[in-house]
Amino acid sequence: MKTNATLWSKAELKTYILLLCAKADNLETEEEITLIKTKTSEEIFARMYSELQNNNDDESIEKIEDALERHQYSELELCELKNEIQQLFAVDRKIPMSESNLGRILENIIY
Repeated sequence: MKTNATLWSKAELKTYILLLCAKADNLETEEEITLIKTKTSEEIFARMYSELQNNNDDESIEKIEDALERHQYSELELCELKNEIQQLFAVDRKIPMSESNLGRILENIIY
């Protein structure tokens, strides 16, 4: 059943994706959260953080897929999003298997 939860703006979607990436290794570091907060407003951050806490991984991926389908992203926007994901994964200087796996899933969804 589709919900209105995927009627996010591009900024909301980006924030949700970055939060999911931060959560991928079950350890949201202060550096990751700080980086995400620099890329969004406090209101969007709080709303997307709350949304993410109520979703499991499968629900999160489905919502991301649905939201990506709704928006007309340019190739440049997609490259910027991918770069921001990689920047977030690298902020704590380690990329565990769980982050690597999520990165591959997102790569397949985004492109």
